[in-house]
Amino acid sequence: MYGECHAHIFMNGRNYREAVRLHRDHVNEESIRRWFAAYAERGIRFVRDGGDALHVSEYAARIAPEYGVDYRTPLFAIHRNGHYGKIVGYGYDTLQEYHELVKKVKVLGGDFIKIMISGIMEYETCGKLSEEPLPQEEIRELIHIAHEEGMAVMVHGNGADAVRAAVLAGADSVEHGNYIDRDCVDAMKEMGTVWVPTVVTISNLFGCGRYPETELHRIFACAKENITYAWDQGVYLALGSDAGAYLVPHGEGLIDEYRIFSGMFGEKEGFQERLLEGEERIRKKFQEDGI
Repeated sequence: MYGECHAHIFMNGRNYREAVRLHRDHVNEESIRRWFAAYAERGIRFVRDGGDALHVSEYAARIAPEYGVDYRTPLFAIHRNGHYGKIVGYGYDTLQEYHELVKKVKVLGGDFIKIMISGIMEYETCGKLSEEPLPQEEIRELIHIAHEEGMAVMVHGNGADAVRAAVLAGADSVEHGNYIDRDCVDAMKEMGTVWVPTVVTISNLFGCGRYPETELHRIFACAKENITYAWDQGVYLALGSDAGAYLVPHGEGLIDEYRIFSGMFGEKEGFQERLLEGEERIRKKFQEDGI
């Protein structure tokens, strides 16, 4: 079975606020064990987390070996204060404060750095993001600082300008990557970036009644168009479901993501090998040896 290249072990796939309440006063070990059991039951032996601000992934890293899971985490994501990211990490106001957070990840034993450079999709309107991205110069400096500390960089990024800046600055992986363009994809190919589209976060919303169905299908079609171009260009792609996000269960989310990719490319020569190649690149870059 493939590995889960983007998960949030502290989330429950139903309700973010409920998950926060569960872990707010102390880490709830029972829920972590439930999710690891879900991965183990499905033969998923590699899980790369996106971090949290509640020490859940920090605790999860200690018990993952009991389930035969190779678990990798940034411990927490890093965002600019006032911008999206508080739900999964800590913020900074200055680059010096950011650098201190990077060093904190190293001291605590985090496996890589995760930075938040944009907002998220607004599912009510195709093409709309929740906020403006960080300035391109700042994105480049964030990645440079992390690399100087010997850490690989996972980038939460949406929108063409932000993602292109991150890729050209040497981001090791791009997560989500909604509303990018062909220039972004070409840059990924040139730089050897791994793209983890987490497209199941869109398709699992079909029929849920929370968002306009027409807009969801437009968003999904846009994502598939970019992924298809990336596949054709030979970009490194890896399976990650954003497990724990709304309607994306731990364990099952990866299977749903695989079904989407299989439906798009399953008949193409080298399909299995291509997905494994992307995952192996992530394993190499985001494990103990950093970059």
